[in-house]
Amino acid sequence: MQFNNYVKSLIVVVALAFVAGCSSTGGTQDGSMDGSAGGAGGQGTTTGQVGGTGMGQGQGMQGQGQGMQGQGQERVPQQRTIYFDYDKETIRPEFESTLNANAQYLRSNPNAKVILQGHGDERGTREYNLGLGERRAKAVERYLAVQGVNDSQIEIVSYGEERPAVDGHSEDAYAQNRRVVFDY
Repeated sequence: MQFNNYVKSLIVVVALAFVAGCSSTGGTQDGSMDGSAGGAGGQGTTTGQVGGTGMGQGQGMQGQGQGMQGQGQERVPQQRTIYFDYDKETIRPEFESTLNANAQYLRSNPNAKVILQGHGDERGTREYNLGLGERRAKAVERYLAVQGVNDSQIEIVSYGEERPAVDGHSEDAYAQNRRVVFDY
């Protein structure tokens, strides 16, 4: 009888630990391109042009905070989103500095891991957009590998059109949704 109560209590504790481990940190997924995304101040810069909108490539820290990642280590780069042309997975030259900064961070912090989140706009089928998001994330992964980043630090996930940064049916909205996000 006493053993049964112990087993039941142990199962409840393990289940609670599992749920706590799977819970979200509450980061944002708004993909704001003007550096006004949530998080700790949402600081970003506006350096690239996207779809002729005059909006930059900056993105907030997505709820990660801006503190140091460890004693004596570099900060996670603030620029953590790159954008793509319609129906393309080719990396645009204006985002090479963003990619290089993230590559430098990963090389300098061999224990750091990143999830490359590939996204697409709502045009096309769900299946096609999942594939396109994956191809975009793989293009970024290849770029990082050439820059010397260890492949064990990188994971890829495609959300396709499922997590838009911006709701809307305009070219400006579509341009902000065609992206890869570095999620540390």
